[in-house]
Amino acid sequence: MSSLLIASNNPGKRSEFQDLLDGLSIKLIEPAVIGIDLHVEESGEDYAANATLKARAFARSSGFYTLADDSGLEVEVLHGAPGKHSARIAGPGRSDADRRRYLLDLLQSHPRPWRARFFCALALAAPEGSIDITTGICPGEIIPDERGRGGFGYDPIFLVRGTDQTMAELSVRQKNRISHRANALREMLPILIQRLGVSS
Repeated sequence: MSSLLIASNNPGKRSEFQDLLDGLSIKLIEPAVIGIDLHVEESGEDYAANATLKARAFARSSGFYTLADDSGLEVEVLHGAPGKHSARIAGPGRSDADRRRYLLDLLQSHPRPWRARFFCALALAAPEGSIDITTGICPGEIIPDERGRGGFGYDPIFLVRGTDQTMAELSVRQKNRISHRANALREMLPILIQRLGVSS
């Protein structure tokens, strides 16, 4: 079985990746499990650049192929904000709930619908530094009231286009069919299979 390091200790992301890679002979590893504690400054000009910075740093430190993502919520009326600053929009040390409230405060002066999309860039780094990039999106809109208990981040206020459910109301299986991260990983799968030499 091949090992793949996930450049995040976020249990929600690991769960998503685990479900999406189910059936492949790939063992997912978290940095904390192998004693790696890196803080990589996300100074890239876009999602792909940030994902690349993280993937390369963790691959170099661990010696494992590493998968990193950089994701963001882009709201049309805010000209794409918060974008790559989605995790830091309300300031350092704030919770997901704080960030949701901050975003809703920003939107109060704008008429609905608040069209939005989640965007994800995935970077797969080899230990020697080579990179593969894929991207995925999930369109929808922001709603003013939180709904659902699943997911994380902005999921409770993100109504998925073509459904009457927020991302947080979807089952794991449903989310992993349509999410931005799922779509990016779906594009990455044939690359993972080739790079890690695993069977599909």
